Amino acid sequence: MRVLHSGKGPCCDGSDAKRVDDAEWDTREGHYRVRIDGEWVEVPNEAVVDGPNRAGHTMVLPYYLDGHPKARCFMPGSMG
Repeated sequence: MRVLHSGKGPCCDGSDAKRVDDAEWDTREGHYRVRIDGEWVEVPNEAVVDGPNRAGHTMVLPYYLDGHPKARCFMPGSMG
């Protein structure tokens, strides 16, 4: 199984990532943002996974800090 990497280090093999619908992510002021558990989260540039998205759909690997979701890894999809 292939482990994904972002600038934050190894992410996962994709099995613990959440699939994100097109309506739950976008770009704002040149950065990605994603809705995790109903909360909009800014995606740090270093959390974006380099390379092609072979899954085709948007994926995020969240973690929680002080009860709020953050993006550890993010793979944008096609928004199509």
